[in-house]
Amino acid sequence: MPVRVFIAVDVEDPVIVARLDRVKDALLATGAPLKPVESHNYHLTIRFIGEVDEPVVGEISREVLDTLEFNRFKIRLHGLGAFPTPARPRVIWVGVVEGAEELKSLHNSVEDRLRRLGFKPEGRGFEPHLTIARVKGSRNIHAVVKILREFRDHDFGWMTVERVRLKKSILTPRGPIYETLHEATAHG
Repeated sequence: MPVRVFIAVDVEDPVIVARLDRVKDALLATGAPLKPVESHNYHLTIRFIGEVDEPVVGEISREVLDTLEFNRFKIRLHGLGAFPTPARPRVIWVGVVEGAEELKSLHNSVEDRLRRLGFKPEGRGFEPHLTIARVKGSRNIHAVVKILREFRDHDFGWMTVERVRLKKSILTPRGPIYETLHEATAHG
């Protein structure tokens, strides 16, 4: 049976989670049709893989995570933005201003290992970000755009990256349920 998986860095620092929640609550208060990310699901995706068969999950654990070598490093979550643009938001995200190069290096290492397993590289470039909500319509979008402007330069704080996890995503009507299947830990 296929399993939907991705590789990510979880955001577990309670201070940062509380800061993200405050902005997410402000977005939800606009009344715009948003699908927020649950607080316990905050993460930075290193690589979305998609649906794979169960034996492939084991291969990814062994050939990608078990061989991944990286040193612990700090990242700074800063600024609120949106894809495709803040004027036409579909995905609302928090950016990474410090540590982005280290995250890109992690992504490249993961990408190389996945390529050796036969996975095609992702088509678009890697831009480290943390999704906090998806926009599901245009009602009250002006209020969302105003909050995006208001928090464009907001600082959410620093966190240490010491674990990279292979996560399983179970899609439900109430939102995804994530489960950690395997993890790589930083050296030093």
